[in-house]
Amino acid sequence: MRTLIVGAGATGGFFGTRLALAGRDVTYLVHPHRADQLRHGLRVYGPGYDETVPVRAVTAGELDGTYDLVLLMVKAWSLDSALEDIAPAVGPGTTVLPLLNGLAHLEILNDRLGHHAVLGGIVRVVCTLTPEGEVLQLKPKAGLIFGEQDGRPTDRVSAVRQELDVPGYRLTLAEDVLAAMWHKWAFIVAGGTMTCLMRGSIGSILAVPGGRDFVLSVIDETERVAQAAGYPPSAAAHAASLEMFTEEGSVFTSSLYRDVLAGSAHEGEHLLGQYVATAERLGVDVPLTRLALTQLRVHDQSATRSVQRSAIPVEG
Repeated sequence: MRTLIVGAGATGGFFGTRLALAGRDVTYLVHPHRADQLRHGLRVYGPGYDETVPVRAVTAGELDGTYDLVLLMVKAWSLDSALEDIAPAVGPGTTVLPLLNGLAHLEILNDRLGHHAVLGGIVRVVCTLTPEGEVLQLKPKAGLIFGEQDGRPTDRVSAVRQELDVPGYRLTLAEDVLAAMWHKWAFIVAGGTMTCLMRGSIGSILAVPGGRDFVLSVIDETERVAQAAGYPPSAAAHAASLEMFTEEGSVFTSSLYRDVLAGSAHEGEHLLGQYVATAERLGVDVPLTRLALTQLRVHDQSATRSVQRSAIPVEG
């Protein structure tokens, strides 16, 4: 099975190298600068391991035909350009598995590619891309969950399952992948709300008076939205949130907060904005999430004004 992975950031880098190490036929679709970085392999390291994996990388103009499986592993703001780039790689028999955060991308992909071509899925891994372009895994566990959007067992999900089932992470074929996507969306929004509002790690939040109550309030708020949408978090999903967000001394921060700190583009509107809009449509009050969203919008407005001011020529 020929597999094209769109994006070699932290998530794409981690899962793609696991597939490559298992001998799968994997190609990365990346921008020219990233292709240059990957010429001598991609370093991936974390708890208990450190390896540089030889990988194949091409740019959009170098695509050489269609692929059997396309894994979309880009940030939300890159989705439109990614869809343009992959057009030559998508044929009548291509399966597209988007592994983005949130849910808004599914409607876009279904409209562009057809519902029949698109699976649902999520990944669970805590990793980041270093300034050198290397992938650092921050916590040891990782997983990938996928399935047909309607939950049907099909030949193609069986084939994809066989292809993606490799060492290094846990693979799960979900009977209700939309529920899994909703639960992850609630989880990510909770983490983003906590760390962006409090401007610190989970451990720092828990270390101050009222910190734990704040964390529990955010978890409750985000889970109520999922429940109102018809996807109440399972006991396991709730326990996972508690485990991650109530660990004393934890250095965990959300990727959203890390992007904001770095001055990079972020998924605030795609994650928090869409969540708040969905909550309002469902009649669920989410004051903490809305406050975090407002804080991000103020941050973005200030950053834009700063860039505009710096672009004004100064006469001397």
